[in-house]
Amino acid sequence: MARQLIIVKPQALSASSFSDFGDVIEVQENGPFISINQGFTERYHDLAKVDVETQNGRTLINIFRSTPLPLPIQITLMERHPLSSQAFVPLSNNPYLVVVAKAGEFNEASIQVFLAQANQGVNYHAGTWHHFCLALHQQSDFLVIDRGGEGHNCDDVLLENPFSIQLD
Repeated sequence: MARQLIIVKPQALSASSFSDFGDVIEVQENGPFISINQGFTERYHDLAKVDVETQNGRTLINIFRSTPLPLPIQITLMERHPLSSQAFVPLSNNPYLVVVAKAGEFNEASIQVFLAQANQGVNYHAGTWHHFCLALHQQSDFLVIDRGGEGHNCDDVLLENPFSIQLD
């Protein structure tokens, strides 16, 4: 039996729309900041809850270089990190896609797709299901903050109903 092709349009990424999955890391215009370095620097403080301590984990700081998938982008799998958060901060001036589902038992029907701008990072809460980095337009670098250490910290699942993302 042939599967029906499901096409999903991404929604704009915002702190409120993403709160069930993690934190949006960005500077809010007119947002609160702390003035430091003799007034020459604005510190936008405590933008994400980095959580890596389970089972004596330690913080890793990495750079991921992501190559865009061919269009139309097909989503066939999801992953999660049950022991820690995982933050992605774009270092390139390109938008990217964020595909997520709530932590807990995987529910394929709950997947949401967001379009993140180059000035927005994301921090997935521990256990949040997500797709790997989805660069758009050209190869893009991301600063990634996650967990190193003992213990199994990556689960993945193949989707029963893969879908395609429609970009405008």
